[in-house]
Amino acid sequence: MKFPHDFLFGAASASYQIEGAWNEDGKGLTNWDVFSKIPGKTYEGTNGDVAIDHYHRYKEDIKLMAEMGLESYRFSISWARILPTGDGEVNEKGLEFYNDVINECLKYGIVPFVTLYHWDLPLTLEEDGGWTNKRTAEAFVQYAEICFRSFGDRVKHWITFNETVMFCGLGYLKGAHPPGIQNDEKKYFQATHYVFYAHAKAVEVYKALNHYGEIGITHVFLPAYSVDDNKENVLAARHANEYETFWYYDPILKGEYPTYVARQLQEKGWTPSWTEEELATLKRNAGKNDFIGLNYYQPIRVAKNHEAVSSMEHSRETSTLTPGLPSFDGFYRTVKMEDKTYTRWGWEISPQGFLDGLHMLKERYGDVKMYVTENGLGDEDPIIDGEVVDVPRIKYIEQHLQVIKRAIEEGIHLKGYYAWSVIDLLSWLNGYKKQYGFIYVDHNNNLNRKKKLSYHWYKHIIETRGEEL
Repeated sequence: MKFPHDFLFGAASASYQIEGAWNEDGKGLTNWDVFSKIPGKTYEGTNGDVAIDHYHRYKEDIKLMAEMGLESYRFSISWARILPTGDGEVNEKGLEFYNDVINECLKYGIVPFVTLYHWDLPLTLEEDGGWTNKRTAEAFVQYAEICFRSFGDRVKHWITFNETVMFCGLGYLKGAHPPGIQNDEKKYFQATHYVFYAHAKAVEVYKALNHYGEIGITHVFLPAYSVDDNKENVLAARHANEYETFWYYDPILKGEYPTYVARQLQEKGWTPSWTEEELATLKRNAGKNDFIGLNYYQPIRVAKNHEAVSSMEHSRETSTLTPGLPSFDGFYRTVKMEDKTYTRWGWEISPQGFLDGLHMLKERYGDVKMYVTENGLGDEDPIIDGEVVDVPRIKYIEQHLQVIKRAIEEGIHLKGYYAWSVIDLLSWLNGYKKQYGFIYVDHNNNLNRKKKLSYHWYKHIIETRGEEL
């Protein structure tokens, strides 16, 4: 079987991780511009001031995407390029840059798939409480409308937020991302609520504009499985799925919070301050979502945790989803299992875990359209005789495309695959030590671009529509 003709083969990136030009052409400061310069927050002090200089080299990069045959490019917009203070004056130079990127994609027939928020928040909003302040949610809706009106004649695929669980969890529970707060559950859940509210309002605004495109949200998809059939471990897996997945998709797709979690938050005093109007906004717009995006890298294997967990100290190293740690509430622990395969960074490689997870989502949410908005292998790619020979990446993506093909045959409504990432980029916490891209960037030689082995392989997959997978 070939992949259906309307299935999009793409690849992805994010503004802070590729653009650079952090203070050019009127761009405002973001939380990451400041946070990444705090000693010890990133690997070897790397930051996005230059990143891979995509701001000045976007034509070269998009041309490489076109040569690969990429059908769609998922990229994010830096909010502070458009609104330097978050909710004040519009920066025309920022609009101009993204118009140029969009038009360059369309010149080659590449479908732009735009993410409005991929973690770089205007600093003024961060300093005013970030996502724990409703001002940020209202400002996001204003920003989203500006983008819809400016680009919506050509952009027909929109993602509001990328991985709420990550920027809220790492921001308010683990302190590894801005604002760098640890173990504040009340703020964590408040932040997630304002994100969901901002999403629902943005969806409402988009639909009112009648742009005849589609809009949804992307979540890191971390399906949890029990390590065995033991009843308490099965309950631990349910608990993990309720908190890590259902809390993030129920308010979006059902317009209400999962009862299991909401009840426990009430008991613990962690319930967000929410209004009837905000809850009604979630309910009113739940049916207007066109798709959900899934960023899938690994499942988690969980067991009930029996060890006392006092207030946990976190570090950059303990914030990377490697197994062996208790959950933030101490209910379960993730487990590294002897019979599973893991990457160099300790992430499990499990295409089957993805397939099972897709069926779990269909069972809960019905026939909702889905895109794989990220999937890929982070590795240290070997260079042999001048060639970047990233065979493990090819194997990883191949195995996941095989199960995606199977999922489609089994009735899962999947409409696209976006490899992470289109080009080697700045990792938020790991700098340039870890590569994900189809295109290599030489940091010792003027950031020169070079096609990897996986680049040529993916080109062939797209040309043949995955017939040989």
